[in-house]
Amino acid sequence: RLGNTDWVAEDVEVCSFGRTNVIVNTDTLVESTDIPPSMGLGQAARKSVVACISDFAAKGVKPKYGVISVNLPAGVSRSSISKIVSGFRRACKEYDITMLGGDTNQGKEIVFNVCVFGAAADDITTRGGAKKEDAIFVTGPFGYTAVGLDMLLHGKKIPKTNFADKAIKSVMRPKPRLDFGIKNKRYFSASMDSSDGLSTTLTEMSRQSKSRFVITDMPARKDLRDFARSQNMNLDRLVFHGGEEYEFVFTVPQKYKSMIKKNARASRVPIMEIGRVTAGEGVFVYDDTGRMIPLEDRGWRHFK
Repeated sequence: RLGNTDWVAEDVEVCSFGRTNVIVNTDTLVESTDIPPSMGLGQAARKSVVACISDFAAKGVKPKYGVISVNLPAGVSRSSISKIVSGFRRACKEYDITMLGGDTNQGKEIVFNVCVFGAAADDITTRGGAKKEDAIFVTGPFGYTAVGLDMLLHGKKIPKTNFADKAIKSVMRPKPRLDFGIKNKRYFSASMDSSDGLSTTLTEMSRQSKSRFVITDMPARKDLRDFARSQNMNLDRLVFHGGEEYEFVFTVPQKYKSMIKKNARASRVPIMEIGRVTAGEGVFVYDDTGRMIPLEDRGWRHFK
């Protein structure tokens, strides 16, 4: 695949064995870049599995099996190992995955590499299937993780409130909407995991769909808006560029909007309609004055 110039970036990879499509995803969590201070090793181990689950959720595919490779520093304690194993077990139980095995290595810092497998009888929903007039949805609100990361990574002083606890919990214990993706993928024209940042996700889906994405409603709840105002924080940065949400973005033809909303209410998934697909290119957002302005892609990038 790496040598194939026709390769298109996707949340998962697909290979076929006979009539079965095997769905594969891998993700790596590195101590120095991905584990915030105060995050326990059990939480980090769980999150390394959840990162893969989030990609499966966006594609509406049930993950079944996995393998894990672990890099640990010399002198790691038995207690630490127990916490790591507990975190992996918790994630596997939560999402009904069987880990087949893996590998253990010694190095300078903790690294978890998780590879998850599933199967699908039909094609996956791609990032590039959005059509003109489709509605754009997200599976939940954005911005809380950016606040939580500001607190954990940058030591930003934020009054200890229920909101602050909510923000930290969003970082420590993300919950991908796997069941919603599996049950509703038939209605999606395009979908993509959002963990690298909403602006990055929208930009990539727009590019692959060869369409313009117009955002008319920012997916931010009142408590986040009030908090950003009180702390003089940039709401656009929190919502569009923070990342780590592990929600997903999906587009839906107009004829399926009512069905999607009904199913979301039934499953208690807080989907939010945020815009529409039009002819053109790029991602645009309406500002407070009603002007339509371009949205920059300022999400997470390795090696930037």
